[in-house]
Amino acid sequence: MTSTQRWPEQGWALLHLLLVSSFSQAEELVCRQSGDPENPQLSTHGDIILGGIFSFHNFQIAQAMLFAIEEINNSTDLLPGTSLGYKMYDTCGSIARSVRVALALANGNEAVSSPSEAPCTRSEQVQAIMGETSSSPCMAIVTISPFATCACLSDKTKYPSFLRTIPSDYYQSRALAQLVRHFGWTWVGAIRTNDDYGNKGMAIFTETAQQLGICLEYSLSFFRTDPPDKIQKIIEIIKHSTSKVIVAFLSVFDMDVLMFKFSQYNLTGYQWVGSEGWIFDSQTAEMDKHHILDGAIGLAIPKAHVSGMKEFILNFKPVNSSGNDMLAEFWEALFNCKFKQLNSLTENQRECTGYEDLNLMQPSFIDMSLMPIFNNVYKGVYAVAHALHKILGCNGTCNYKVQLDPFIVNVYFNENGDPPAKYEIINWQPTENVTLLWQVPVSVCSEKCPPGTRKVLQKGKPVCCYDCIRCAEGEINSITCVQCQPEFWSNDRRDACLKKEAEFLSYEEIMGALLTAASLFGTCMTAVVAFIFFRYRKTPIVRANNSELSFLLLFSLTLCFLCSLTFIGRPSEWSCMLRHTAFGITFVLCISCVLGKTMVVLMAFKASLPGSNVMKWFGPTQQRLSVLAFTLIQVVICILWLTISPPFPFKNFKEIKDKIILECALGSTVGFWAVLGYIGLLASFCFILAFLARKLPDNFNEAKFITFSMLIFCAVWITFIPAYVSSPGKFSVAVEIFAILASSFGLLICIFIPKCYIILLRPEKNTKKNMMVKGAQKIS
Repeated sequence: MTSTQRWPEQGWALLHLLLVSSFSQAEELVCRQSGDPENPQLSTHGDIILGGIFSFHNFQIAQAMLFAIEEINNSTDLLPGTSLGYKMYDTCGSIARSVRVALALANGNEAVSSPSEAPCTRSEQVQAIMGETSSSPCMAIVTISPFATCACLSDKTKYPSFLRTIPSDYYQSRALAQLVRHFGWTWVGAIRTNDDYGNKGMAIFTETAQQLGICLEYSLSFFRTDPPDKIQKIIEIIKHSTSKVIVAFLSVFDMDVLMFKFSQYNLTGYQWVGSEGWIFDSQTAEMDKHHILDGAIGLAIPKAHVSGMKEFILNFKPVNSSGNDMLAEFWEALFNCKFKQLNSLTENQRECTGYEDLNLMQPSFIDMSLMPIFNNVYKGVYAVAHALHKILGCNGTCNYKVQLDPFIVNVYFNENGDPPAKYEIINWQPTENVTLLWQVPVSVCSEKCPPGTRKVLQKGKPVCCYDCIRCAEGEINSITCVQCQPEFWSNDRRDACLKKEAEFLSYEEIMGALLTAASLFGTCMTAVVAFIFFRYRKTPIVRANNSELSFLLLFSLTLCFLCSLTFIGRPSEWSCMLRHTAFGITFVLCISCVLGKTMVVLMAFKASLPGSNVMKWFGPTQQRLSVLAFTLIQVVICILWLTISPPFPFKNFKEIKDKIILECALGSTVGFWAVLGYIGLLASFCFILAFLARKLPDNFNEAKFITFSMLIFCAVWITFIPAYVSSPGKFSVAVEIFAILASSFGLLICIFIPKCYIILLRPEKNTKKNMMVKGAQKIS
């Protein structure tokens, strides 16, 4: 693979790579340095110098930079005829040292013995600095970092010269929150490194977690150099927590310290969710002898492969180690040997040859799990090389006469200096040979509320902690209890809305059947009485008191019994209009007939007095006209009612909670009470007249029976009003039917049954003589 293939020129979308210094080799007045110079641990000359700031505990990272520089120097396509040199420093993980060596790289490193001497001149200056591998040092120095992920470094107003070849934690933190939510873990603990990497990364995770409904039981921070009692306190908090998931935004060094403490207390059974800072590290996995991290899951930089890099790293030989004490010490520590020219060998120590094989070393060194980081270093070097290639107008050779800005050289990443975010999900298994069936744990503060209940937050606790309260009747649970639609009602479990049962007085139920039977019985009874009266129509008792009114009264009673049937069954528009108007008109017809009969009794008595001729003023014609007139008034009232606001079918959802009451709304309540009021008025007037005529001298005074019948009628309807108003649902209809039937039976029995008794059982009393008023004329 050529260098051009490895690093396409348009492969980045980030602006403003700040490269320090310029290509001008002219002598310029610069700073004066006092004190000991900072010498690089690794360096070589070249036409263009690149700086490297690393912690050399991981020598492979430096080797990755060397591999990229060597590859570019051997390329004829990228920076042709130009050699890249380098100066690499070991920072030992110290921020202060990182700043010091960064200044050395930027300003040169020549010492001046006294201020009176000639001013120093600028020596070889680096054009870009690779490193550091953590966020906090990068906030203090200008670098291209392969492993600093803090989202804060994307702020170009604060860090305009910072670039990186690893995605920002802004994406990783949000992705970790999404990962936690995916497994349903809403109650988690969080622990972080107390530096910019941990604090900033956990802040973004916490914000995203809250948006996703995830609660943190605790959020702790520590640094590996903290006193033991602080770390011990963290262990105690975790031991007494109820969450089973720990989100760890830690560096690999802090994770190692924490795992040592966990192993001391044998704290297992936690589900770890890790950031890329430690989840990819194979050494941490190897050190986990107590299986504390079994099943750990997290995000890591995607695997990468650079042809020849692994071989380059493992083929390193410090043959000429005399010139570099650091490399010699590194090699001696790695192979447990000593270079003879540097140290006098002690007994049982072997001599280092410089040709020892790194492939025979422990797996922790030859393990290429860090290849994604090496690849990021590799990409950073190539990013600088391509930028310089373009600026210098390299076409066969590079034009060194081009004057570069001392601070800015453009290369394209994205607007924040970050590469596109891409991660792999890692799940730790205990061994390579055994596949662990990963049991996803449950970590919630409160169990999910069962169907039919709603959440009630526990006072003083996060939103993930709640109690489950049963929903009220007519409600079902969603996030909160939701009222069912009016035509629906909740089931017993409160998890579904079922259609309400429609309730109305039907013929099928017992109450409806009994009322129907009573209505039909009354109709039949009236028909029987009418037949008897018709059969004995020429007898004195039938002819007495106007037989025509008697038959009209029997006809109206039949209608009264039958109109009660219109109240039974499912209400419809026609049945609602018919039931009240038919009831009102038939009852007025009935009362009008009774009123007519009462007035006939009174007129007959007046006619028996000497010289009276009142009967000619209230004869049969006047009786018919009075009944017609009284009835027409009720007809007019009903017509007005039906025209203005008629009764209509109505679904009553409020009367009974779990049922729909199908009933007839009155429409105009004024119309309804006008109909009843008119009936009551006629009944009261009839009762008064009958009461006055009850003691008139007559062998068969019909006014007595009319008085009883009207007394029953008025009592029934006076009782009906409060009973009707207070009865729920179909029972109000039943009360109205009962009132109709009771008053109808009262009229039928009180007025006609005594006459039927005489006709059928006491025929000797059914004579003209017996019907005569004492000492008066016969009632015609």
